[in-house]
Amino acid sequence: MASVSVRLVDDDTDLDIARALCLEWLDWHWQNYPGDWPKGDDHPMEPDRFRAVVQDLHQLHARPKGGILIASVDGQECGCVMYHEARDGVAEFKRMFVSENGRGHGVGTRMLHAMFQQMIADGYRSVFFSSATFLTHAKTMYGRAGFVDMQLPEGIPDHWKDRIYFMQRTLA
Repeated sequence: MASVSVRLVDDDTDLDIARALCLEWLDWHWQNYPGDWPKGDDHPMEPDRFRAVVQDLHQLHARPKGGILIASVDGQECGCVMYHEARDGVAEFKRMFVSENGRGHGVGTRMLHAMFQQMIADGYRSVFFSSATFLTHAKTMYGRAGFVDMQLPEGIPDHWKDRIYFMQRTLA
């Protein structure tokens, strides 16, 4: 049985690993879902825009109100997830990814539960996220982890409304 571990990023080496995993996610996305979303400047996976976000991860998810977690299987880094404060007591998580070599070991679920524990320690009472409707396997995992559907926030452009969903979960 594989050994799975999850750790909070705490140095520049770990931050570089998280960035590399995010860029792997970008490549995976375009290889597997090249025509998934409307094209335009607001596309969250537009390569130049996404790379710019990846360079700012250390600021977007800075401690003590945010965090970046990295998962490993048998010592090989294969997944990441990150979060930040959305408003008082509420966190938003972003950019959860498990590379192909890490799939099938429960890495996604382990990362979620480690993130929940860190969020609770950071004082959060609930968490939410958004994702793409075509990632049906991920939505199933989120439901098993206690997330429930929530209404789309105001201001979502009409051309995105049938392509994204939001879910939320109380932290205990």
